[in-house]
Amino acid sequence: KLNHICSHNLFFLLLDAQIRLIDPDNSEGTLCYGRVEIYHNNSWGTVCDDGWDLNDAEVVCRQLDCGPALDATRAAYFGEGTGQIWLDRVSCSGSESSLTDCQQRGFGTHPCEHGEDAGVICSGIRLAGFQSTRCSGRVEIYHKNSWGTVCDDGWDIKDAEVVCRELDCGSALDATQSAHFGEGTGEIWLDDVTCSGSESSLTECQHGGFRTHDCTHQKDAGVICSGVPIRLAGSGSTQCSGRVEIYLKKRWGTVCDHGWDPKDAEVVCRQLDCGSALKATRSAQFGEGSGQIWLAGVSCLGRENSLTDCQHRGFGTHSCGHHEDAGVICSGIRLAGHQSTQCSGRVEIYHNKVWGTVCDHGWSTEDAEVVCRHLDCGPALNATQSAHFGEGTGQIWLNEVSCSGSESSLTDCQHRGFGTHSCGHGEDAGVICSGIRLSGPQSTRCSGRVEIYHQKRWGTVCDDSWDLNDAEVVCRHLDCGTALAAPKEAHFGEGSGPIWLDGVACSGSERSINKCQHRGSEKNSCTHNKDAGVICSGARIRLTGSTRCSGRVEIFYNNTWVTVCDDGWDLNDAEVVCRQLNCGTALKATKSAHFGEGSGSIWLDDVSCSGSERSLTECRHRGFGKHVCTHNKDAGVICSGKKLY
Repeated sequence: KLNHICSHNLFFLLLDAQIRLIDPDNSEGTLCYGRVEIYHNNSWGTVCDDGWDLNDAEVVCRQLDCGPALDATRAAYFGEGTGQIWLDRVSCSGSESSLTDCQQRGFGTHPCEHGEDAGVICSGIRLAGFQSTRCSGRVEIYHKNSWGTVCDDGWDIKDAEVVCRELDCGSALDATQSAHFGEGTGEIWLDDVTCSGSESSLTECQHGGFRTHDCTHQKDAGVICSGVPIRLAGSGSTQCSGRVEIYLKKRWGTVCDHGWDPKDAEVVCRQLDCGSALKATRSAQFGEGSGQIWLAGVSCLGRENSLTDCQHRGFGTHSCGHHEDAGVICSGIRLAGHQSTQCSGRVEIYHNKVWGTVCDHGWSTEDAEVVCRHLDCGPALNATQSAHFGEGTGQIWLNEVSCSGSESSLTDCQHRGFGTHSCGHGEDAGVICSGIRLSGPQSTRCSGRVEIYHQKRWGTVCDDSWDLNDAEVVCRHLDCGTALAAPKEAHFGEGSGPIWLDGVACSGSERSINKCQHRGSEKNSCTHNKDAGVICSGARIRLTGSTRCSGRVEIFYNNTWVTVCDDGWDLNDAEVVCRQLNCGTALKATKSAHFGEGSGSIWLDDVSCSGSERSLTECRHRGFGKHVCTHNKDAGVICSGKKLY
């Protein structure tokens, strides 16, 4: 039972004669804030603030049915009590049903004075209803010992802003009406609420008076808040990578890395609108934070709107140190547009808290390679131009991007400067990444264990029924020529993680392995000792301008033939070409367009082969498409024309 008690202008709330809150300045008869007092041995007494924290306050607020705890006050914030000091060194996990269930020194055992009396500030407001979360739901306020709703007459974003701020839930995204979160029951406490947006509590806003309304619960008001504010901080942090910190109870605090994984990072990156999660960092990779550790044991499904919507041990409940602070690395880049996928689409980057596109002036495969590697999407297959995936909107952030291909991020490449361009969205750049890679010991660009990217994770392919037709599709997809072999039984070593495909059955003409018949993602009875692989011939190569075994060297890439510059071109390089074409040994490495000038792109420069490579593209070079040449320097070879056995 709840009783209001008034004595010497002190008002307090009494719950089952166990606990009450007292504030000398309150005269409304309903309290969800004040000095904490408990009833023991037929007398009321206070609680000492030694070790008093938000977990303790959370228990008090829940015990009083007063909504979430906003603050745990100390040093007699609500005035000094009198008489007994019943508890000291209270230590709650936050899940207890009563303050006396928490660890403490024992009733009456303390070295304290009333100048150390503890208190709480509870919200007196909660969000409830169908599909509600900590930061979204039907607004209910606590008045005269019962919870009641708010009518939506005049309900707007300013009113919602006050609620969100009061609950430490960030900014208001929406002020819902018409019982969006379902109809409440009982009293409708407020109607015609009019807030300026700066009030500290909803009850401070103008309204028609408690219980004065002409509404039914069909008009219950609600809010959708952005969630507990979150930021990325620390050494080497950027707007999309850093130590994860959340703002609660007017303090920034960190997240412990116990159980921290990519699904948790995915929620953070989405909450910050920073693209996909590339990594969930642990062990204070971005440096140790300080102060409060707010969360531990976080377990997200990956689809939550806010990190605090995920399961966790409770705010402030942990056994961690700051050397275990969790962090994230988000992509800060995304692929969007018509028929886009997780590994193909219009390139958009996040800058100054706004997404914007990239102009296609000078856009090349090297630029696309950086994007694909950044997104962990395998090699780049195409650098699309002219808004291939549809026109974007808003900012165009980059123009005349020039990457070497080795940069870790597109913004590390040379460009004209953020927002400096003469482009329209009809020139938006895009990429098509393979979404497939070849890995494992002794793997090369065109041979290795087959791994595909699905649900933001790399996984292998089981070798059940794996054959040359399947390998042919992989080799062609990667621009690696024809399939020479389809090795089984983890020929390139065992992979890890998911086995995405089994029972693959390609005709050999499909554009991608996931277009072939198979048993479906992750439906298999395989282990990694059956991981499938491929050995491809390498990038297609030909000799033009003379005979089958002598001529200008050209490589087939992205549906076009391209040449090789003769800088550094020597007999070792020619040896690789001749062997790749089954043309015997190299007799000469020709230079200066000996077999005539080619046309189109110059794809390789400064090639440096040891002579043992299986394909010219496996040799060291400056990067695909990177050169300082013209076609009067096209390289060629003269091979013996006799195959050696």
